[in-house]
Order: sequence, then C-alpha cells, then structure tokens
Amino acid sequence: MNLRKTCRHRGALLAMGCLLLLSACKQGVFDYDATGVLEADEILISAQANGEIMAFDIEEGDAVTADMPVGYIDTTQLYLQKCLLMLGQKATNSQKPDINKQAAATRAALEHARSEAKRLERLQKEDAATQQQIDDIRSQIKQLQAQLDAQVATMERNITGIDAQSSAQDIQIAQIEDLIRKSLIRSPKAGTVIQKYAEAGELTAQGRPLMKVADLETMTLKAYVSAAQLSHIRLGGKATVYAYSQEEYRAYEGRVTAIADQAEFTPKTIQTQDERTNLVYAVKIRVPNTDGLLKAGMYADVAFADHAD
Repeated sequence: MNLRKTCRHRGALLAMGCLLLLSACKQGVFDYDATGVLEADEILISAQANGEIMAFDIEEGDAVTADMPVGYIDTTQLYLQKCLLMLGQKATNSQKPDINKQAAATRAALEHARSEAKRLERLQKEDAATQQQIDDIRSQIKQLQAQLDAQVATMERNITGIDAQSSAQDIQIAQIEDLIRKSLIRSPKAGTVIQKYAEAGELTAQGRPLMKVADLETMTLKAYVSAAQLSHIRLGGKATVYAYSQEEYRAYEGRVTAIADQAEFTPKTIQTQDERTNLVYAVKIRVPNTDGLLKAGMYADVAFADHAD
C-alpha cells in the first residue's frame, strides 16, 4: 500500500516537473546573449516606363525568379516611334552616293585623255603632231584629274555625313528598344512578392512603385550586444537563433555577418539578457529560413557559439 502511494507521489512530481519545463520553454527561459528583430532583404521595384499597365499577373505571396517577367506596360507608341526611325534611317542610307558610278564618266574622260596623250607623243616623234597639241592634252588631263579628285572628296564627305546621321538614328532606335525592354515588369532578384502597389489597367509613370519583393529564404537578425559580449563574437562565427513560432520555440543555426565598429545608444525596443548598458554594438546574423516559419518583424533571441556551447 505504501509502495503504491510512493509510486503515485513520484509520478505526480514527474508530471509537475514536465509541465514546469514546458512552461519554462514556452516563456523562453534558456541561455541567450541578445534579442533582436528579424529582417528580410527587400527590394522595391518601380516602373521604368510611362503608360498603361497592360498586364500585371502577380499576387502578394507569389514567388518570383530573377528577371522573370510578371507584366508589361503599353509599348504601342514606342513601337511606332521605332518604325518611324527605321524608315527614316532607310531613307538616309538611300542618299549615300555610289562613288564608282557617279565618277565613272570623269574617269572615262580621264582615261581617254591619257590615251590621246600617248598617241600624240608617238605622232610627235614622227613629226605628225605639234608640241602645242601635247601641251593641250596634258593640261586637259590635269583638269580631269582635279575634277575627279574633287568629285570623290565631295562624295566621301557626303558619305561620312550620312553615316554619322545613320549612326545617330541607330542610337535613337537603341534608346527606343531599351525603353521597350524596360516596359517589361520583372524582378531583378528571386524572392517572394510581399506587397503589390498597382493593378493592370492603371496608368503608371517612371519611378512609381509597383511591388516589393523580399528574399524569405534567408533572414537577418539584427541584435545589440554590450562591449563585454564582443569578446564572444567574431565575424563568420556560429550563432543559434531562437524564434517562437506555432506555440513553440525553434532553434536555427546562423552565422555572424556583420559587427558594428562603433558603439551606439541602446534602442528602446531592444533588451539584452544582462542589465541594460548605455552603449551597445549592432550585430547581424544571417539565418537560413529552413522551415519557412521565420517572418520579417519577428522577435528572436540569439546565443553566440561560445555561449551556446
């Protein structure tokens, strides 16, 4: 009888101990060095073009990959401008002179004059042509050569000017194509859409926010520690982060990625486990969000490697 009472008594004590332990865990009674707030790497994506949003097929909570198109802004006017520029460039290039064709007549006359000069030189040897005739044909050759050189130089200058104008039109076309590319709405990095600021059918302008994307796969815990605690912390060092989620504390392994080199006053919303000090140092810990339960804005505790071990 006494044995049964003893067993019941020990069982009751064990159950009470388990309840106290569970309660202590739920209240976060464990060793940690500091408390901070979890942050996510966020990027605000704004419109890079003006016009009506023709499609914006994304919702808050959707995952996006880097450079994945999620919508576009009307490009009709940009496309028409590009077509107009291309037609103008075609007309410009059509004005480029063909040097060989346009100088053909002068070259033919020059070759004829040279042949005539050779013929007269042969006749002079036979006393069948005068020196005056030879001097006249040589003067004609010089004039034709000068005329040919002037024609070629003028056409080359025209070609240079036309090429410059065509190159300027190339740049204008490239600018329009760049604006067309920027009319696509896309995220420059992978993440999750956490806020959406516009809908299809609305008018937008350059710089207007369209959505906010956050990398929720890895979170950053920003905590503050005292100068005395810095001796336990090193860049790249391991740290254990404790966050309360789904009615229990969960542990996550992280690494210290930044330590402030200057002290600052203790933020009012941050408490360390030790007595508050006037000056503290900001420390950032990168934490893989392995189960997806960590959220931006959550409070979490951290124990650095020396303390955790």
